Amino acid sequence: MLVVMKNDATKEQVQAVIEEIEKMGFRGIPMPGAERTAVCIVGNKGPVDDYHLLMLEGVKEAIPVTKPFKLVSKETKPEPTVISLGDIKIGAGEVVVMAGPCAVESEKQCLTIAQSVKKSGAKIFRGGAFKPRTSPYSFQGLGEDGLKILAKVREETGLLIVTEATDNASIDLVEQYADIIQIGARNMQNYFLLRRAGQASKPILLKRGLAATIDELLMSAEYIMSEGNPRIILCERGIRTFTNTTRNTLDLSAIPSIKELSHLPIIVDPSHAAGRREFVIPLSKAAVAVGADGLIVEVHNDPAHALSDGAQSLYLDQFAQLMQEIKPYRI
Repeated sequence: MLVVMKNDATKEQVQAVIEEIEKMGFRGIPMPGAERTAVCIVGNKGPVDDYHLLMLEGVKEAIPVTKPFKLVSKETKPEPTVISLGDIKIGAGEVVVMAGPCAVESEKQCLTIAQSVKKSGAKIFRGGAFKPRTSPYSFQGLGEDGLKILAKVREETGLLIVTEATDNASIDLVEQYADIIQIGARNMQNYFLLRRAGQASKPILLKRGLAATIDELLMSAEYIMSEGNPRIILCERGIRTFTNTTRNTLDLSAIPSIKELSHLPIIVDPSHAAGRREFVIPLSKAAVAVGADGLIVEVHNDPAHALSDGAQSLYLDQFAQLMQEIKPYRI
């Protein structure tokens, strides 16, 4: 249920509503809006008797929320959420591009790529320090040494950093070094990690699972937001289907579907969807055309010798081409 406050409701009146909800045995989470604040009731397993709430000063109305995900629902917050990181705003109409290698391999490699993608127009540098791989014998990342390299990239180029945390131990380190914490597809339903992400001070980039429905993705985001972190960026990165012509199948319908259901911004990862660099540019254009708030693209200065995902990584000049070709599709 959503308790909607009046336009002129005071902070004290909002707090009184939250306290009354707690007396009922539930939690009340304030959701500030452009015109008024609402308080979302969570923890109830059925209908809530709203009589006492409607009697409180400052309360305008109580509205049932029909979706299983409450905090991330557009019913709860009709206005789009914008994730602000300095002068970068994700979800405000601009297509924000994140680019970099799948894995951090060396300082020289990362700085070379970062300087090039920044020149082409990328705003955020991506690179994996912790790499969950299908094979236990594949390169697993440099760990904290990789995070230190990413911090050097930020210092040298001014690009913000997004990198993946794979468990509760690594998220503590990633939170220290990164500007955005990524929760990868394999961990989309790692609920212990999601709860820890909800306690983080940094925005969370949540990727859709390998075969997850949109409702499941939004419920995972609900785990994060229910712990107090509302700064969530969703990511469509392709799902497993019957075809093997691409690594995954990019679900472009997820972008308008999520925008209809949720106030959270959504970006697209065409690299993991395609698995082939020749498909990355056309998929990027398609993603922007259907309303994606951004892209996260794998780029490498020497893909043939990349330690991870070289086949889907763009060359530096191809990334520059991508940035030029998506311009006509931007809002």
